Amino acid sequence: MQCVDSIIVLKMQVSKWHKQNKTIAFVPTMGNLHQGHLSLVKKAQELADKVIVSIFVNPLQFDNQVDLSDYPKTKKIDIKKLSAINCDLVFNPAVKIMYPLGTSQHIMIVIPDISKTLCGQKHPKHFDGVATVISKLFNMVQPDIAIFGEKDYQQLILIRKLVSELNLPIKVVGSKTFREKTGLAMSSRNQYLTNSERKTASVLYRTLIELKKQIIEGRRDFNNLQQEGIKKLKLTNFEPEYIEIRHSKNLDLANTKDSSFRILAAAYLGKARLIDNIACDLD
Repeated sequence: MQCVDSIIVLKMQVSKWHKQNKTIAFVPTMGNLHQGHLSLVKKAQELADKVIVSIFVNPLQFDNQVDLSDYPKTKKIDIKKLSAINCDLVFNPAVKIMYPLGTSQHIMIVIPDISKTLCGQKHPKHFDGVATVISKLFNMVQPDIAIFGEKDYQQLILIRKLVSELNLPIKVVGSKTFREKTGLAMSSRNQYLTNSERKTASVLYRTLIELKKQIIEGRRDFNNLQQEGIKKLKLTNFEPEYIEIRHSKNLDLANTKDSSFRILAAAYLGKARLIDNIACDLD
């Protein structure tokens, strides 16, 4: 497995693979890899000849410097995990490589509407940072396929819109959320949970499952369902940001004529901000 931190070296290897007619799949990450990340890599290996994983903690995605500095960085362990599953190349650039003019002197990619709803409401710069870094990485890696986890469903929809709007020749593939036995969606931020909080954390997933059950049974009073879910979370010591029932394709507000929904939630439990979502298809 190759480990590179230079854009020039990365592009040389990518060019070589393209000349050999190899298809390339790309999995962007911020490191601190868990089984959910590794499942994306394995999915990529099924779909392409070569797999590139990036490890880059993108400062543009963070609301404050404390959260950025606290984000766990486990480069050596991450590389060992990727080597064990035969990843082809790891791209691990420094911030000055990604943003040579500094993080305050860069072009920003902004995706209207979708970047300012749900998680974007209380974290207004987050998805601008995601769109910007992914655009840069796509231009550097030049992949045929890009794999993103469905746990970050709003991010997945945003990336699909980015690729469509900019006419990028990349197939964006979503991969199912990888969960712990309790149902808790795997996340690097789960490590912030105490043992007690970890036992409680599965309530988030169970709440979404209950809302799905009620929609399937015929309830369409979406606002009431959302408020009931929020109340349940509050009773178990969560601090909810939102529970929303949206159209699955574009995350528009759901209406009674829809048959394909996505139920999404974000909530704090102690120090950890947890997000999750599930599909609810009636057809």
